[in-house]
Amino acid sequence: MTELTIRAIKGLPLIKPNDNLATIIIEGLERESIALQPSDVLVISSKIISKSEGRFVDLTTVVPRPEARDLAQQTDKDPRIVELILQESVGISRQAKGVLVAQHRLGFISANAGIDQSNVGQDDEIVLLLPQDPDHSAQALRQALEHLTGVKLGIIISDTHGRPFRLGNVGVAIGVSGLPALLDLRGQHDLFGRELKISMQGYADLIASSAHLVCGEGDEGLPVVLVRGLDYQDADGKASDLYRSPEQDLYR
Repeated sequence: MTELTIRAIKGLPLIKPNDNLATIIIEGLERESIALQPSDVLVISSKIISKSEGRFVDLTTVVPRPEARDLAQQTDKDPRIVELILQESVGISRQAKGVLVAQHRLGFISANAGIDQSNVGQDDEIVLLLPQDPDHSAQALRQALEHLTGVKLGIIISDTHGRPFRLGNVGVAIGVSGLPALLDLRGQHDLFGRELKISMQGYADLIASSAHLVCGEGDEGLPVVLVRGLDYQDADGKASDLYRSPEQDLYR
């Protein structure tokens, strides 16, 4: 690979529950006069996957348990949101005033278990959860798009995560289909013939983060990004391939 193009698809409508994302994406590509090509990768914001899957929660319906109320008081957060964080998580990694970092049920570590209120709507009582199974969502969307176009694609469902020891959010892959999520470079050699012994590349994360350079996180309204020019082997990668096991994690 010597050249890569990254292009956000403009003009997509606001997504509602049960919307057909494959059809909406194809229509958006056609308006931009874009024909998909083999090995194209579409990076899809997790937010529109969640919206299409109806992952909205009305906070007025949430009854916090005592544990959530105690944790909310310690972190100065809405106890209803803390209750949802606990429901979406298998444990709490870190907490402080205004900060609650959770071990998400999907396997990664993230602030607030990925629960979001930005770009959800005008009602402050509505929040959005991450997709129930992003790898499955990625696979279903890829199969639908390939059926409509006859073109083999890769799909990445992306979210934004903070990082320990570094400021700023970056895009990460939480759902993958049709391409490798992780590249094992061990056994290859460097410029001087030394064998690589520990090198592994978070391939899907690199693609997701590059897409976030053009999709933005504010009012841009660009939840679908086309990445073209990647040279990868067809693989049944999953985002779960990227998650470090607890016994290998020195910081958890």
